[in-house]
Amino acid sequence: MTATSSSIPEFNEADEDNFISSGHGSNPSSLSSSAIPSPFALGDSPGGLGRGGHLNLNTSTYFPSSHNATTSTTFPISEADDDSSSASSMSSTGTIIPSPGRALFARPVLHSTGSSSGGTGSGGRSYEPIPWTTYFERELWLDTSPTTRHHAYLTSPVAGSGGPNSGSKGRPGPLFVTHHGAGSSGLSFAVVGAEIRRRISGAGILSLDARGHGGTTTTEEQDKTEPAIDLSLSTLAQDLFNVMIETKKVMSWAELPPIILVGHSLGGAVVTELAKTNLVGTSLLGYAVLDVVEGSAMDALQSMQTYLSTRPVGFASLKDGIEWHVRSRTLRNPVSARTSVPGLLVDANSTPASSSSSSEAQQDEQKGVAADGTKPKLGQDDGKKASRPWRWRTNLAATQPFWEDWFVGLSKKFLEAKGGKLLLLAGTDRLDTELTIGQMQGKYALQVFPEAGHFIHEDLPEKTATVLVDFYRRNDRSALVLPPKVSDLLAQGKRV
Repeated sequence: MTATSSSIPEFNEADEDNFISSGHGSNPSSLSSSAIPSPFALGDSPGGLGRGGHLNLNTSTYFPSSHNATTSTTFPISEADDDSSSASSMSSTGTIIPSPGRALFARPVLHSTGSSSGGTGSGGRSYEPIPWTTYFERELWLDTSPTTRHHAYLTSPVAGSGGPNSGSKGRPGPLFVTHHGAGSSGLSFAVVGAEIRRRISGAGILSLDARGHGGTTTTEEQDKTEPAIDLSLSTLAQDLFNVMIETKKVMSWAELPPIILVGHSLGGAVVTELAKTNLVGTSLLGYAVLDVVEGSAMDALQSMQTYLSTRPVGFASLKDGIEWHVRSRTLRNPVSARTSVPGLLVDANSTPASSSSSSEAQQDEQKGVAADGTKPKLGQDDGKKASRPWRWRTNLAATQPFWEDWFVGLSKKFLEAKGGKLLLLAGTDRLDTELTIGQMQGKYALQVFPEAGHFIHEDLPEKTATVLVDFYRRNDRSALVLPPKVSDLLAQGKRV
């Protein structure tokens, strides 16, 4: 079950040059003018403020107020995507100036795919899947309830040596517990998890597949006489806690290590809900929410079905699925796409319908488009399944009854739950009024990456990891040094 980690592929400058020169790095402004909102496929959004500085709205140039700003390793992006001259961030006490008006969501533009035989696209880029063993120590199968068996990926935390890239000396390292967004899987956090461990060698990563996603199975999926699978927010939050407890049992931990919850999109709502329940107790140091706020998410839900009808029904191969995610700019980091996309698709020809929701997804999205952008014709269903057998694991259309439950009241809960709070966004125009006021009052830390898409942690894993590690260190109670008690000093005969 345990796998030895191998070297982690890098997305270097040469990769980016090939990506742009091959015509894949399109300017966001070239996207379709008919914006299609979706909390699961956010588009570009410029703007943001710099920590300790100000933003010139006329030139989008960041002017730091101090020359001692720390620079982090940057993830290569094209100039067309970079709406500011530097990575944009915002302190918890900075003033917010909303970004210029711009459509939050846009339908991806597909370029000519060329031949992908051998897993190589027209630009010479490899679309070969990268195995999960590259990033995680082991996978777990956890019976979290009589009806649910959760699948999760784990790299265990270890006691730190006290060094700058280690946890506190003699204490277990922190455990970053992640929850993906709707339609995604635990592999979404594979690359950023590895980047976290590069910064804290003793850190652990626990990344689950939510019910209805990835390798997690429930009796609702297998027994069609049962009600539809329960994806309510309270159930998902309880699932996440159960996975943590079962992992502790399986790994024989005496107690839960210090916990940082990290959730993307729907996962952000889940970790916020769990933090508000206080189930994790004193082990919870803080929670980070990635690119989801109540206002924009609720607005986007109005056109969710339209968005689902525009994405491909299936793919001829797993490599084609990876290539589509990169070319459509759904994921902007090819290395992360090669790692996470395999968790999103399943071969319908080799997987029984009863063990996967792909058959339902296929029926609900019959009016979608193929990977080449063409609409299926009547009578093509049988041939379509044979020619594009790789289908979506998760039937997003069937989750519609839960959409509002996921996001209603999110901003209020985010501000009220106990623990440190971090919000990472791809643009300040995603902020609603309640969060804007809360940020001005210093109730949470805010980081903005305008050059990223909706999948911030996949597009910019290095920058995201740097922010998450800094967030942990600022909330790490073991790092606090308290002054000695007066009674102890008196007992030692010292004058106070």
